[in-house]
Amino acid sequence: MSILLCFATALMLFVSFLSYRKRHLQVARTMIYMMITASCYSLGYAFELVSGSLSGIKLSLQIEYLGIPFVSAFWLLLVFQFTGLGVQYRKWLSILVFCIPIATFLLHVTNDWHHLIYEAYIPNPNETIPLFITVKGPWYAVHAIYNYTILLLGILLFIPMYLRALPIIRKQIIVLILGAGAPMLFNIAYMFSKVIDLTPFGFAISGLVYAWGIFRFRLLRLTPLAYAKMFDTIRDGVILLDYEDQIVNYNHAAEEVFPELGQADSVPALGKDVLSACPDLLDRISDADYKDNRFPLQRFLHNRQCYFVCSLTYIYDTGNIPIGKMLMFNDITELKENEERLREKSERLLRLNTFKDKLFTVMAHDIRDPIALLVSLTELLGEEPADSDIASAEVFQEIRRQVRGTFHLVDNLLDWYRSQNGEVAFRPISWNLQQVVRQALSLAGARAGMKNIQIVEHIDERFTVNADKEMLDLIFRNLLSNAIKYTDIGGDIKLSASMADNQVTVSISDNGSGIDEETAELLRHDDMFFKEPGFASKEDGGDMRFGLVLTREFLRMHGGSLRFESLSGQGTTFLFTLPGTAGSEGIKEREGAVVRANESYTH
Repeated sequence: MSILLCFATALMLFVSFLSYRKRHLQVARTMIYMMITASCYSLGYAFELVSGSLSGIKLSLQIEYLGIPFVSAFWLLLVFQFTGLGVQYRKWLSILVFCIPIATFLLHVTNDWHHLIYEAYIPNPNETIPLFITVKGPWYAVHAIYNYTILLLGILLFIPMYLRALPIIRKQIIVLILGAGAPMLFNIAYMFSKVIDLTPFGFAISGLVYAWGIFRFRLLRLTPLAYAKMFDTIRDGVILLDYEDQIVNYNHAAEEVFPELGQADSVPALGKDVLSACPDLLDRISDADYKDNRFPLQRFLHNRQCYFVCSLTYIYDTGNIPIGKMLMFNDITELKENEERLREKSERLLRLNTFKDKLFTVMAHDIRDPIALLVSLTELLGEEPADSDIASAEVFQEIRRQVRGTFHLVDNLLDWYRSQNGEVAFRPISWNLQQVVRQALSLAGARAGMKNIQIVEHIDERFTVNADKEMLDLIFRNLLSNAIKYTDIGGDIKLSASMADNQVTVSISDNGSGIDEETAELLRHDDMFFKEPGFASKEDGGDMRFGLVLTREFLRMHGGSLRFESLSGQGTTFLFTLPGTAGSEGIKEREGAVVRANESYTH
C-alpha cells in the first residue's frame, strides 16, 4: 500500500508539472497547489503505514496535515476561478475559504496541548494496520463537515454552467467533478470503516482523471470564463443552435441583430419561434444538406435599414454527424452607407466632369475662334505704318501682344485638356527631322522677323524620328515660341541635333535673358500648370507653363524626355530626345540653313 501511495504521489506531482507549464493561467496555479497538497496527504499516509512507533505516526500526520486541510479549499477556489463567480469579491472569498483550513493546520500542530483534533492514540489490539487507532476530537468533525460542504458547493456551482456550456467545456466540467468526487467517495468509505483511510488513493484517481483531461480535453488551456468573455466580446453576432435547431447560446452582438433573443423566456429556445421575423433565414437553417453557407440579410433596426453578411457553419463532434450549427452576423451597414455616399459623390463628380467638358467645348468654339480672328486682324493692321502716331502705335502693339498671348494660352489650354481627356490619338511614324524643323521655322519666322531675330538650323538631312506629327509640331511650336518670346531684338536662336543609341537629341538655344532661379525651380516640378513670375523678364506671362506641360507629356508618350540649361542673362537651351535613326551613309558636317528676318519691329 505504501508503494501504491508513493506511485499516487508521483502521479499527482506529474499533474502539478503539467499545470506548471500553464502557470500563466490562474486556474493552473491553483491546480498546482491542490495537487501538491494532495501529494503531501498521500506521501504522509505512506509513511504512516510503514511507521512502527507512535512518534513516527505523529510525524507522518504532520506531513499529511500539510495537505489535508487545504485540498478542498483549493478545489473550491479553482471552481470560483473556472466559473468566473465572485470576481469582484475573489480576495475576500479566498480569505473566508481558507479560515478553517488554516485553523485546522495550526490546531493539529499544537494538538498535544489541547487534543481538539485527536483526543488519543490507542494501540491496535490486533497488531495490524493501523498500529494505532485515533480517537477523533471535536474539531475533526468541524473540519470534516466543512470539507464535505465546500465539495458539494463546488459541484452545485458547476451545474448551471454545465447546462449552458459548449460541449468541450462540459467535458472539462465532468473531469473536474470526477477528480473531486473520487477522494470524497473514498473518504466516506473510511468514515464508515474507521480502519484504512483510502482517501489518498482517491487523489491518485483524481490525478489520472486530471491528466486525462489535460491531454484529451485541453483542460487548463482556456477556461469557460475566457471562452465566455471571448464569446461575448466578438463584434460579430453569434448564435449557437443544437441538432434540433434550438438556440442554446448567443452573444450580446447577436442580441443587437435580433432583439427577440432577449425577449425569449429561457434558453434553449426554438429557433423558429425566436427568428420567426426572418423566414428566409429559417429556411437556410432547416436545410439538411449539411453545407456551410454565406448569404446576405437585411433588417430594419433602430429606425434605419441594416445590412448583414450571415455565415452558417455546421459544428461536428468527433464524427461526421453534425451536433449543432453556428450563425454569425457581420454588420456591413456602415460599409453599405459609405458605398451609397461614394456612389452619390461619384454621380456628382460625373455631372461636374460633364459640365467641365461642355465648358471646354464652349471655350473651343466661342472663345478660341474670336480670339484667332482678333489675332489675324491685329497682324494685318500691324503691317500698316504707324509712325504718324507713336503713342497710338505703342498701344496697338501692346494690344496685339496681349491678344496673341491670350490666343496661345487658350490654344495650349485646349491642347492640354484634349491630352488629359484622352482625345489626342498617338500615331507615331517615321518623319524626316529636317523637314519638320523647317516647317516649324516657316511658321515661327514671321514672329522672329518682327524682333529681327536670326534663327540658325543645323539638322542633318539623314536624321529621322519616329513620332506623331501633330505632337511633334506642337513640341517645336511651343519651344520656338518661348525662345522668340524671351530673346531680345536682334538676338539669335540655334537649332541642332545629334544622334546616340537610337535616340535623337534636339537642342533649341537662345541668347536671351535666361531663366531666373524662381522660375527654374517651378519648371523642375511636375505640376499640372502654374503662372510663372515672368520667365526672367518679370513680365506677366501665363501661357508658357501649359506649353511646357504639353511638351513634356507628349515627349513621355514618345519615350523621350525634356530638360533645360540656363544662365541668367546669357540665354536658355532646351533639349529633348526622341527615338530615331540616321541614314546609312552616316552624319556629315554641312552648313546650316539660316532664317533671317528683315521685317522691322517697333518694341
